[in-house]
Formats: sequence, structure tokens, C-alpha cells
Amino acid sequence: MCRNPSKYALLFLFLSLSGFIFLLRNIHTLESWNCHAISAFYQFQTRIHSSLMSVNLPTYNQNLTFCAHLGQKPFPEDKLEEHYLLDSIEWPGPPARFAPPSLRQTSDPVHSLFTILPHKERREWRIGDQLEALVQMHDYQGRPKHYGGDFLLARLHSPELGAGVAGTVVDHRNGIYSVLFPLLWVGSAQVEITLVHSSEAVAVLKHLREHRPDRVFFKSLFRLGFLSETTVCNMCLPSDQHSLCNYTDLYTGEPWYCYKPKILGCDTRINHAKGGYLKHLLTNKEALLFQRSVVFYGLGNSGNQVMRTNSIQPVKPKPSGYYFKDSWRPLGGTVMRHFNESAVITQCLRNKVINMYGDSTVRQWFEYLITLVPELKEINLHSPKNVGPFMAVDTTHNILLKYRCHGPPIRFSTVLSSELRYVFNELDGLSGGPNTVVVLSIWAHFSTFPVEVYIRRLRHIRRALLRLLGRAPETLVVIRSANLQALDAEVSLYNSDWYSLQLDTVLKAMFRGMDVLMVDAWEMSLAHHLPHALHPPQAIVQNMIDMLLSYVCPVTKSRTK
Repeated sequence: MCRNPSKYALLFLFLSLSGFIFLLRNIHTLESWNCHAISAFYQFQTRIHSSLMSVNLPTYNQNLTFCAHLGQKPFPEDKLEEHYLLDSIEWPGPPARFAPPSLRQTSDPVHSLFTILPHKERREWRIGDQLEALVQMHDYQGRPKHYGGDFLLARLHSPELGAGVAGTVVDHRNGIYSVLFPLLWVGSAQVEITLVHSSEAVAVLKHLREHRPDRVFFKSLFRLGFLSETTVCNMCLPSDQHSLCNYTDLYTGEPWYCYKPKILGCDTRINHAKGGYLKHLLTNKEALLFQRSVVFYGLGNSGNQVMRTNSIQPVKPKPSGYYFKDSWRPLGGTVMRHFNESAVITQCLRNKVINMYGDSTVRQWFEYLITLVPELKEINLHSPKNVGPFMAVDTTHNILLKYRCHGPPIRFSTVLSSELRYVFNELDGLSGGPNTVVVLSIWAHFSTFPVEVYIRRLRHIRRALLRLLGRAPETLVVIRSANLQALDAEVSLYNSDWYSLQLDTVLKAMFRGMDVLMVDAWEMSLAHHLPHALHPPQAIVQNMIDMLLSYVCPVTKSRTK
């Protein structure tokens, strides 16, 4: 068909070479244009995927308890301790029923009775005495409750004196509660008892904790070049729905998982972030249980009717401290100093390295110190705001102050995977010594998980602290406990003070007897007159910092345990 094939072959070869040379000269331009176009497409796709993520969350089997069984198998002594701790926070509740009680059968503070018992020997009380109040809970029909489990908070306070102390609530499990207060100052005082949750509401919270650990969910971004995907992550994910990426800590077995991206590999994960909160977890009947807290007040003897309880073991309240003139006064033997001037703080922290690990409640301490002490200059580490890590230095006085958030679960905005570290691993990296201070606050982000998860995390931290104190016994370790916060119907499902109280009880029990010191944020927020807040007001934080610095720089050289 073609009489002169060599002519056309030469022409085809010329055109091919010309096209190849053109491609080589412009390949970088084409590749850049192509990458930008595809990257924009994937960014748009990722935004759509992230916005729809809450719709495509995993479905949990309501009949199973998740998370508690994960991680390394505990030693027999660990299992025994876990049983003891769970028994210590066992909470009474409504009797077993086939259906939840109607609202009319639940605790109603309006119909309930409150009285202050008279002194057994005389008409007035003196310092050192114990004041006792009784609460008889009734339901909305005015009938006495015959079982316990209501969550009550109590304090004794004198507003004109700036004085206050937390009360001890004893549940007699028959609808009657004793509330005990030590009398620690001279003057008139008011009794304040708050019904935070009814026993029926607590039963709902307990069920959510055990069966819906997914009510706060997390996410991670995976990226490789211009490709990016976002998937759901959590401590426990149903593996029967999607393939999982396993990010379990190799040393301790602390579990963490993400659903595997459709295209990218598990090693392309670049960050961690809070995904959101699940809604509509309650029935309409259950939602009615989470109304606003109601406060009972009492001055002296509030009535003629005195309620008697069954014979019980005498209980003597042992508060960690109290307020007087708005200043915290610890009762554990430590002398409280006041650090109102930056120069005094600087002198206390001279030559010290202060390592703060945990949640935002200890980050608040970092922020307070760098605000109060102008010599502490924060170094710009280009860390995300409110996330960290953060660092501040005073080169003149050789002070280094650091903060780092604890590992997952952490409900912060985006944290780079490279900056997401477990506290126990960080502790193992410290040399320690007389100029090293370690401050820990780990509680708020564990409220949505079974308590066994929290126990396991604290156990690993405790072992790391024992190793640290073993190689450097003079290292100062201070633990900040949980604090109360403002609650509404929605917040209660994720961060109820009832959850925090249970974690706080476990925290204090697990570190009791160790060479560590405690800042009792629970009692310091309960005894104060200011409203409760997840991040307490400055007046309370100032007392907490004074307590911390009193440990760092005690009045005498011998440290009081």
C-alpha cells in the first residue's frame, strides 16, 4: 500500500523525538499542574469526607463492654488491685427492674427533707467538733425513697470569712444520707448540699460508660504526597466492619486503633484530633433525669423533725484542707506559703526544670506561671494553640518550664502524630534529680471509658514513676487531682462530675503510699465559693500554684509527706 515506507518511518521518528524532547522540557510544569489539580480535588474530597464522618461511625454491640479487655494481660497482683479499686467505687443504685422507673418515682429535691442534727452534749458547736446533717430523699410524688445512689455534693462555708470546707457524704442505701463536716474556724457557717444527679440518672451514666465508649470519637489524617484520607479512631473499634491500623504502644500494650484508609497505608498517619460527640444517646424519659442541680441550704437546726439512720460504723471526715480568708490551708502537715510576687516565684524555681504532663487543667498552670512571671519567656515552637508542646525559659535564673499533653485518648484539636506521646514513655526519658519537678494531671479525657482503662493507664504511669524515683530519689513528683466543673444536660453525658469523682477516687488510691505529693483540686474546687468550671477561676488556680510551690520550696528542708 505504501511505496516509500522509509520516508514515513523517518517522519514518524522525527515527530516522536520532538514530542519526547518537548515532554522532557515541560514535564516538571505538567507534573506540578497535575499535582496541584489532584491535590485540590483530594482536599475537597477530604473536607466532604470529614463532614460526613459522624454519619458513618462504627456500630457498637450494645450487649458487650468494649475497651476494658484490651491491652497486655495484667499480672495477678494487678488484677487483684483492679478488683479492689472497682469495689471501692461501687455505687448503689435502683433495684433491678425490667424497665426504668417513671419520672415520678425518681429523686425530687423539692419534696426531699434536710435537717441539721443538734449537738449531743451542748447547744453550740466548737472548733474540732463534727457537724452532721441528714437528707431524706423523696420522689416526685412525695414518697420516701428506699434505696440510695443519689449523687450529692456538700460544703460548709462562711461567705463573710472567705471560709469553706468540703463535706463527706455517707449513703445509707435506704434513701437517707449523712453529711459530715469538720468545724475548723470560729463564726457562723452555712451548710450547702447539692443534688447533682439522682440515683436513676447515675444508673444511666454508668450504662453509658460501660457500653458506649464511642460517644466521643476521634479521627486521624493520613497523607502521602497529594493523596490524603481521614478515618475514625478510638481505643476500641469493632474490627468486623473495616480493617484496622494498630497503633498500640509496643512497650506497655496501651491500645489505639484507626480504621485503615482505603488507598493509603497505616504508616502515612500524620495527626490525631477529636472527631466529635455522639448525640441522641438517651430516650426522652432518660433525658428528663438530667435537669439542673438543686441546692439545699441550712443555718443551724433547720427543722424539728430529726431523721435517724440505721446503726453504722462512725465516719470521721478527713478533708485535705479548707479555705479561710480565701486562702487554702492544707491539713496534711505541709505549711502553705504564698507566692504573690514574681520575684518570690523566680527564687523558688531557680535552677529547676519543671516538666508538666497531662490535660488542659495542668496546661492552665503553665499559662498561669508564664503570665505571672515575666522573666519566663515562652519559646515559639510553632505548636498549635492550646495543644503544645510548650516551653518557657528564664536564662538568668536557669529555669526551664515545659508542658506536653498526654497520649490518646486526648480530646484536643489537631496534634501531630510525632508529638503524641504517652506520659510513661516521657518519664522513662527523664534523668531526674533534686532540681527536677514532675507535675501530672491525667483524668478529664478518660471519663467516657470503663474505669479499667483508667486503672491500666495509671498503672503504667506509676511503674514509670517508680523507675524514675528509683534512679533519682530526690525528684519531686506532684499530682493534680480532678476538679468539679459546670454541668448541663449534654456535658453530663461525657464529663459528669460523677465520672470525675470515680476517677479521682481511683487516682488517689493508686498513688497512696508513694513518694509523690498531691494537689487536691477536687476539694479545692468544691470548698470554694466560686462557680465550678473545668478550668477553675484564677483565685482557685492561684491557691493550687501556691500549693505546688510550697512543695517545691517548703518552709523547712525536710519534706512533709
